[in-house]
Amino acid sequence: MTQDLLYSIAGIVLFGIGLFGVIAAAHIIRKLIAINIMGIGVFMVLLATARHGTITDPLPHAMVLTGIVVAVAGTALCLWLALQIHQLDNTTSKDQPQ
Repeated sequence: MTQDLLYSIAGIVLFGIGLFGVIAAAHIIRKLIAINIMGIGVFMVLLATARHGTITDPLPHAMVLTGIVVAVAGTALCLWLALQIHQLDNTTSKDQPQ
């Protein structure tokens, strides 16, 4: 098993774990963490596809670096929105009664 294949499989597994977390979790913060885990899985698959034999393509590395910056900004925005929701109705879960 090559390193690229192992990295791809790990990325797919992380994406699956994150998808399960998005579906199963009721708490907003847990959903946000699950979405971040899905993003890490996508980044791992992109990095695994960056090498073709002995030549490494720099474009997937640049895409992952840009994606990390966007993910951090998106996470900060979602945390701020979760805080606003909590202040508005004193809950952060969709299953709790109001």
